[in-house]
Amino acid sequence: MADHAAASRLRLSGLCFLLQMLNILLFAVFVRYSPEGSPGRCPPQLNCSRRKQDSAFQQPHFQNVHVQVLLSFGLLVAFLSRYGPGSAAISILITAFAIQWAVLIQGMFHFFLNGKIYVGAQSMVSADFCTAAVLISTGAVLGRVNPVQMLLLALLGVTLCTLNEYILLSLMGVSDSGRSLTVHTFGAYFGLMVSRVLYQPHKDKRRREEQQDKGHQTDVFAVVGTIYLWIFWPSFTSTTTVHDNAENWAVLNTYFSLVASTVSTFILSPVLYEESTPRMVQIQDATLAGMAMMGMAGEMLVTPFGALIAGFLVGLISPLGFKFFTPVLHSRLKIQDTCGVHNTHGLPGVLGALLGTLLTLLATADTYGYRLELVFPLVAQGSRTVTDQAFIQLSALPLTLLLATLGGCITGAVLKIKVLRCSPDGQYKENSVLREV
Repeated sequence: MADHAAASRLRLSGLCFLLQMLNILLFAVFVRYSPEGSPGRCPPQLNCSRRKQDSAFQQPHFQNVHVQVLLSFGLLVAFLSRYGPGSAAISILITAFAIQWAVLIQGMFHFFLNGKIYVGAQSMVSADFCTAAVLISTGAVLGRVNPVQMLLLALLGVTLCTLNEYILLSLMGVSDSGRSLTVHTFGAYFGLMVSRVLYQPHKDKRRREEQQDKGHQTDVFAVVGTIYLWIFWPSFTSTTTVHDNAENWAVLNTYFSLVASTVSTFILSPVLYEESTPRMVQIQDATLAGMAMMGMAGEMLVTPFGALIAGFLVGLISPLGFKFFTPVLHSRLKIQDTCGVHNTHGLPGVLGALLGTLLTLLATADTYGYRLELVFPLVAQGSRTVTDQAFIQLSALPLTLLLATLGGCITGAVLKIKVLRCSPDGQYKENSVLREV
């Protein structure tokens, strides 16, 4: 056991060293600061129209998104008493690596000019979104993979997430400002497919029994995590909406959805479980589901009562999924979803995409006014009809599911390589080393 723990530490240390050296080398060769944020002359090939908005918009929003990714997601993966401390440490490692890798990969698609990647505040915001998708994916395999496998999952996950984002947002012109598809849906189903490929019946049964051992720290982490979700997630949803007028809709719709989904938990939880008051983890899941629901539709014409209805319904569907669908997911499909990402991110993300598609059909100059150009610029310019835009919004859902499924299968196959796996008895020992960290 001592030799195995030493080998695990060295393997993780060596991989971290190699990946960091690779990032430093690539940054030195390709990455430069964007002229959009400087007072100097701006090349015509780059979009400098947002230069004046950079200081007013990007800095506070970037801080909100970064706090959301680092702290809230870190607390979300810390709810298991046996794996919690190690998982929280690994989530910070994944965040630190994924942000660097996302800046490089996304820069190749969005900010590449004359052989260089020009980065600014928007680059960091986009990198944080991609990192959030990877952290969602890790929730599906928590406690079943070692840190080396987690890093490789982040390496491949960021690459595939960026590809999906580029196809949807840049090539297809999909409106998904709050990332129902590119973050919640992709991250959840990518992680679920990795979990399916890594399924091992005897080991998974043992780990499932271990993971059910939850202590008082579960509620403590959930309380803090839920508070941060309420404070920062509306800004997370509206960050890419650079126009203040459209941003107001996204923030308000997100708040209305999350308050309604939270109330739904208090309605349904006493019916499904033998508890008069829901546990904080259940409230946290409902909060996430309500906000994932508004990812695509947040900046659209939901109306306040529409956001309340959407949040209320998804607040009912999410706990029903935990109660009835999660056991089927494991017994029939052989998918162990440790953190329940399917019910808190995947299913609400899919429903949010369907809601966004429905609302797209209402996108006319009479209903949206000047906001039409902010939300659907191609429709406002006459390049597309409302029906065409709605069809594209709808087709983005199966495309995201396809990329997430194929990417998850490939990533799972890579992580299943024998040299990357640790022995059944070594999993807990390895986590005890991380607990010291």
